[in-house]
This record gives sequence, C-alpha cells and structure tokens, in this order.
Amino acid sequence: MTYTVKSGDTLYGISNQFGVSVTELAELNNVYGSNLKIGQVLKIPNKSGVNPDNMFMYTVKPGDSLYSIARKYNTTVADIMNLNYLKGYNLSIGQVLRIPETYTKEDEMILPNYTNYIVKKNDTLYTIANNNNIDIATLKKDNSLVNNNISVGQILKIRTMDNIIESCFGPDYTPPNSVNNTINYTVKSGDSLYSIAKKYNTSTSNIISLNNLKNNNLSIGQVLKIPISNNTNNTIKYTVKSGDNLYSIAKKYNTTTNDIKKKNNLSSNVLSIGQTLNI
Repeated sequence: MTYTVKSGDTLYGISNQFGVSVTELAELNNVYGSNLKIGQVLKIPNKSGVNPDNMFMYTVKPGDSLYSIARKYNTTVADIMNLNYLKGYNLSIGQVLRIPETYTKEDEMILPNYTNYIVKKNDTLYTIANNNNIDIATLKKDNSLVNNNISVGQILKIRTMDNIIESCFGPDYTPPNSVNNTINYTVKSGDSLYSIAKKYNTSTSNIISLNNLKNNNLSIGQVLKIPISNNTNNTIKYTVKSGDNLYSIAKKYNTTTNDIKKKNNLSSNVLSIGQTLNI
C-alpha cells in the first residue's frame, strides 16, 4: 500500500491514519523528523501496529538482544521486558516483541510562536537566551546562526512560551457511519476484547452479545460491532496535551473535528497546550 503526502501531513498524522507505528513508517521509507515533501509517495507497512501512539511490533532477528533492540529504538531493556511480560533476557529468532513508541518528537508537532528582538549594546547570546528562558542552541537554530557572533541592531527571533500544536493531519476526521449506536472496528494485532472494550468505554459482555461471539478469541482483520453512546447531554471536558490535534481528539471520542470546532467556537485547527475543549 502507498500514500501520497499532502499539505499539512506529518509522519505522526499519517501513522495514525493507517494504524501503524511512526518508527515503522519512517524506517520503511528512510525518512525522519519533518523531512516530508508534498507529492512524496510513502510505502505503508502491511501489518498494523498496536496503539500506534504507544508501541509497535518488532520481530527478533539473528544477533538481536534486548540491549541492542532497546538502544536502537531509544528505550530501555526494563520497559521492553515489562511490556512483553518477559521473565528473562533470552530471545528467540522470529519472536514478536512490543516496543514502546518513542520516535515521534514533540518538536515535530509543536510550532513555537516568535517575537522579534533587536540586539542592543553589550548583548550576548547567553544574556538574550537567559533573559528569555531559552537555551543558546535553540536561539542559534531558530536564527540560523553558525556561531555566537551577533551585531547591534540585528533582529533575532525569540520563542515565546505560548506554543501552539500543529494540525499534523490534513483532512478532517469523520467517524465511521453508526447504525443503532454502533461502529465497526477492525481487530488489529495485539487486540483483545478487554482492550477494545476499555478503548470505547463499554464492556466485553456487550461486545460479545452484539457480535454473537461464542468465546473471547479474536482474529486479526475481524470486524466487530462496538456499542457507542450518543448521549449529547453529557459534555466531556478535555485538556489539550502535547502531541494532540483535532483529528486525534475527534478519533478518540468518536466525533468529528467540525463538531469539536463548532462546540468550542474555533475558527482554525490550531490548539494550545492546556486549552480546555468541550467534546
């Protein structure tokens, strides 16, 4: 499967659209960070990850060890062992491990606001950075400075504390069509009735009854009907966190980005960390 990059897309947004890991997507296409171009064609992994914001699946290869895998994916041996309920350090070739997803960086999803600062006599990068509560490396990066030299009258961009979150997925999210207060859910690798029920705030017994299941066994690709609540009298208060965007919030609460914008009188897709939304 392939995907053509559109304006506004990021690896994080595309990974959420297809239910894959950012790490898998980046490695398969040899792209990292924000290095995406409009019109670029990306290969999409055939197998979906589990909870792509949190983990992805890794198949052990010859020569692998917990230490080498943890180092490669910027995590710890303890985290991998806990996530996979491992009691020892031995691995088998072909063994599938859950790996904590740590690839997505905050600076890929957060766009800083800037103010202009005019350099004065006796100013240095250190004093300017210190007075504005930022580090020198960030100040140099934002202004494309190759050294610490600055001139009186020079205009520098200074990051403010009011960071905004990038809308990192192009099109608006619209939930699947619901009939009789249900949605269709396709089972992914690692899913269980418990995890699905918890995700959609229902019970395993409700899912079993609605789908006429005889036991708790699920198959990858199996389509389940999931009961949902459309009680519009209940308004959920949601506080925006780092990495959030309208698409991810709408998907989480089975609503649309347009409905969230309408309920909160939003004129754009830009959100602020700490902002409270009515869902």
